[in-house]
Amino acid sequence: MSKDNDQEKPDSNFHYGGQAVIEGVMMRGRTHMAVAVRHPNGNIVQHDEPLKAFIYTSRWAKLPFVRGLAVLWDALVLGMRTLTFSADVALSEEEDVEFSGPIAWTTMALALAISIGVFFFIPSLVAQWLEHFVASHLLSSLLEGAFRLVLFVGYVWVIGFMPDVRRVFAYHGAEHKTINAYEAGRPLTLQEISPFPTAHTRCGTSFTLLVVMVSILLFAPFHFNHWLYRLMARLLLIPVVTGIAYELVRLSTSHQDNPLVRWMIAPGLAVQRLTTREPDGSMIECAVMALKKVLVADGVMKETEETEGSKGSEAA
Repeated sequence: MSKDNDQEKPDSNFHYGGQAVIEGVMMRGRTHMAVAVRHPNGNIVQHDEPLKAFIYTSRWAKLPFVRGLAVLWDALVLGMRTLTFSADVALSEEEDVEFSGPIAWTTMALALAISIGVFFFIPSLVAQWLEHFVASHLLSSLLEGAFRLVLFVGYVWVIGFMPDVRRVFAYHGAEHKTINAYEAGRPLTLQEISPFPTAHTRCGTSFTLLVVMVSILLFAPFHFNHWLYRLMARLLLIPVVTGIAYELVRLSTSHQDNPLVRWMIAPGLAVQRLTTREPDGSMIECAVMALKKVLVADGVMKETEETEGSKGSEAA
């Protein structure tokens, strides 16, 4: 990594971020996304492309309580495509890997179906069963939400024991450290980035936890005797819950010194201990390369020889 401070002043009007992938990191900017993945041969394979989807370019998508849908889109579409790409790179003997295709969309559909089954279908069935013992419909709905919360925390705790997932969590830590350093105005070098924490208030883990917690209160009044109607109501309310949770995340980012806000973000920071690990230098290098790509594309950083690309880079 270059030791020159070629970084411009951080863009305070836009929050950069991304996600960990298999042996790499994806970063999303204002106009572009970029992913940097470590190939088995040691090279870093890159891909970057402009964000052309309507959810990114339309004016209404920037409105409060609506802009959170972009985060949902990132998780369901962009995130899954990036994960599939990183898996292909990590398992391929070649560096020239296609970013998108039918397999990516099939994988996304399968993952979405499993998520709905585990985090919505099963809690709905449990809540309906509990109504044989609990007289209050409101209480059964609250217990349903609590069960969903336990499932989420238990899930991230259990998968953290898997060696491959622990590496992804280390890349997650690299992503956070790099963003923390960038937002602090520090040069994007290993020496400067390493001391920063692996936690971040805008983490996807914290956001997902907020979604689950908000859903407990928002889903509770919507009671139906049949589990299918209950399930459909929950699914239809997901965009509303997402919008509220995203605004709470933005609020917490802007008012981190407020005692009430610190209390609100504490659970998310605690759960991040399960989803982040301390990264090594090679992981931070991937995060920096992905971030610099989007900073250059957004005009925040000047193009340098280092940010022009590496073996396997692929511009859309």
